[in-house]
Amino acid sequence: MRLLRRCDTGDFSLTQFSDDEAIPPYAILSHTWGLDTEEVTFEDLVNGTGEAKLGYKKIRFYGEQARQNSLQYF
Repeated sequence: MRLLRRCDTGDFSLTQFSDDEAIPPYAILSHTWGLDTEEVTFEDLVNGTGEAKLGYKKIRFYGEQARQNSLQYF
C-alpha cells in the first residue's frame, strides 16, 4: 500500500508499506479530477515533479486536512 506522509514542514512524501507491515491510520480524501495536464501523477510524485500543476495544491490541502484530524498519512 502507498500513502502520502505529511511532514511537520508541510511537505509530503510517498511512503510504501509492505503486506506484512501494520498500516497506520490514514485519511481517505475524495476530489474531482481536472485535466490530465493539471493532475499530479504517480510518476510526478516519484520524480519530485509536478509542483507547478494545479493538482499539487489539492494534495497540500488534503495533507493539511489530515493534520487537522491528527493524521500523518493520507
